[in-house]
Amino acid sequence: MSLLLKNRDYTADGNGGVTVIKDGDELIGEVLFRLTARRGSFPFLPELGSRMHQLRREKPSAWDSLARQYAVEALADLPDAVVTGAQVSQEGDRLAVAVELLWQGDSLWVTVQLEE
Repeated sequence: MSLLLKNRDYTADGNGGVTVIKDGDELIGEVLFRLTARRGSFPFLPELGSRMHQLRREKPSAWDSLARQYAVEALADLPDAVVTGAQVSQEGDRLAVAVELLWQGDSLWVTVQLEE
């Protein structure tokens, strides 16, 4: 069981509490958190997060392979989720990174938006 985060804040459940997520939703929430948190930004958990923010420093031709590499690093200790691919697209000033996961035999896509 986890709590739902949206825009880096807990989401209200409408009853004075926060939204609880389970199963696949819990996995997606954890994946989104790990992919959007900057690796090294938590002093006591330096391996938590990803290096996705570094994609802009690289050539666009390398974005897909680097995004996959960064996702594998960020999700390495989630034993039930295996990164099988990644695609990066540019939308104005933002990069959209779609990561494909294999979870319990199902293919899942998770997309994160990277701000400049």
